[in-house]
Amino acid sequence: MSSEQTRTDVILIGAGIMSATLGTLLKELVPDWKISVFEKLPKAGEESSNEWNNAGTGHSALCELNYTVEKPDGSVDISKAININEQFQVSRQFWSYLVNSNLISNPEEFIRPLPHMSYVFGDENVTFLKKRFEALTASPLFEGMEFSDDPEKLKEWIPLMMKNRTFNEAIAATKIDSGTDVNFGALTRMLFDHLERKDVEINYNHSVKNIKRTSDGRWELKVKDLNTGAVERHTAKFVFIGAGGGSLHILQKSGIPEGKHIGGFPVSGIFMVCKNPEVIEQHHAKVYGKASVGAPPMSVPHLDTRFIDNKKSLLFGPFAGFSPKFLKTGSMFDLITSVKPHNLLTLLAAGVKEMALTKYLIQQLMLSKEQRMEELRVFIPDAKSEDWDLVVAGQRVQVIKDTVDGGKGTLQFGTEVVSAADGSIAALLGASPGASTAVHVMLQVLKKCFPEHLNEWEPKLKEMIPSYGLSLEENPELYHEIFASTAETLGLNENNLVAEEHVSK
Repeated sequence: MSSEQTRTDVILIGAGIMSATLGTLLKELVPDWKISVFEKLPKAGEESSNEWNNAGTGHSALCELNYTVEKPDGSVDISKAININEQFQVSRQFWSYLVNSNLISNPEEFIRPLPHMSYVFGDENVTFLKKRFEALTASPLFEGMEFSDDPEKLKEWIPLMMKNRTFNEAIAATKIDSGTDVNFGALTRMLFDHLERKDVEINYNHSVKNIKRTSDGRWELKVKDLNTGAVERHTAKFVFIGAGGGSLHILQKSGIPEGKHIGGFPVSGIFMVCKNPEVIEQHHAKVYGKASVGAPPMSVPHLDTRFIDNKKSLLFGPFAGFSPKFLKTGSMFDLITSVKPHNLLTLLAAGVKEMALTKYLIQQLMLSKEQRMEELRVFIPDAKSEDWDLVVAGQRVQVIKDTVDGGKGTLQFGTEVVSAADGSIAALLGASPGASTAVHVMLQVLKKCFPEHLNEWEPKLKEMIPSYGLSLEENPELYHEIFASTAETLGLNENNLVAEEHVSK
C-alpha cells in the first residue's frame, strides 16, 4: 500500500486526552466526517495522559498556589484561578453530557471526589494563604473553602501530616471538599473505545514520519506501520497534532510560519510512591505546598491521594528530572533535532534568562533518595524511607517562544494551541494544566480552525456544554445549577462521607 493514498476529512496525531476530546467533540458535531487517528504506541493514553505520568489533579485552582499571585500592593490576583476553574467546569459539563448520553459509562472509573488543600508554614506564607482564601471565597466558584491555622483542626483534616509534628513556626491550610482526582488514562481509553464504536479508524503502532501541503491544499502524511515496516500516505483537509512532547517536531515538519521561532525544553518528573497500605489509609486529600525559589510552577510539591486501577495510592512530588527526550518513549536526540535556524536565537535567549531554572534542575538531579525523603518529611514528619519508592513520571516539554511582554526566548508554563492562518492544521504544545482543561482547549481549536461552522454548531455545543459562551463567575445561579447536576451525574456527591470515613479511621 506504499503508493496508495487514503483520503479522510480529519487526521488526529497521537492517542492522548487531547485527540480523544477533539475526536469526540467532532463526532457529536459532524457525525459524517471521516476521522483517522495515528498513534506510535500500541495503545491509547500511554504518554502524558497515562495515570502514572501526571498528577491526576482535576486542576481547578482550588489548591494550586501558583495560580494566585500576590501583587506589589499586597492584594492577591485571582483572575488566573477563576479562569482555570471555569475551564475545568467546562470539562465536567462535557463529561456529564457523555455519561448522560450513554456514550461513556462508569464515571467512578475516571473521576472521584477528593478534598483539595493548600498547606503552608511560616508567618509570611500563612498571611498570604489567609489573603488568598479571602479573595477566592468572594467568588461563587470557590464557595465551601475553609481556612484554618489551628493545629487541632489541621489534625482532623490531615492526620498523617500532623502526626509527631513539632510546632516551631506558624502553619495553616485551606480545604475544599469539592475537589476531584481524575484518572486521565482511564478517561482517554474510554473515549477511544467510544470513537471506535463510532467508526473512527484508530491506527496504533503507526508513526508519522513527515507531513507536507499538497497542491490542492490538503495535508499529506507519510506514516510508517511499525508492525510491518510499510510506509503509507494519508491525506486530510484538517490535521490536529496532539502528540504531547512529539508535537513540536511534527509542527516543524509542516513548515507553517506560525510554527517558527518556537522551541521546547523537556522536564521530567519523579514521584515518590508509598507502598505501605497503613500509611496510605491515613491520608485522604490532595495537598499542595509552595514551590521553592527558582522552581517551575509544575514542580509545586504535593502529597496526593490517587485512585489508580480502583486502588487507593499515595504519591509525593514532583522532583524535577532531566532527559533530552521529548517523550518517555522518545529519542535521546529529540532536544538537539528540535533546534532549527529559526528558533536558535529564541532558545539561546531562554538559556540566558532561565539560569535560576537551570540551577534548580541541576540541584534536583543531584538529590539522593534520603534528600528526597527530607523534602517529604516537610509534609509527613515521620516518613520512613522503606515505605517509599521512586517512580519516573511523564516528560513535559515547556514551550519557549518570543512574546511581546516577555521578550525573546520566554519560557511558557501553560498549554498552547498553534494553528495555521487558514485553520487547516493545529498543534497542541505545553504542559500543565493540560488534561484538566482539554475540553476548553479543544473548543479553542474549533474556534480557530472551523470559524465558518460555529454558528450551525452552537446549539449542539450548548447542549453538550450548557455554559458555552457564558462566564460562570458572572452567572452564579447558572454555576450552582451546573455544578450540582454535573456532581450528580459524575457521582461526586459522596465526597463528605468518604472523607469523614477516612479521617475517623
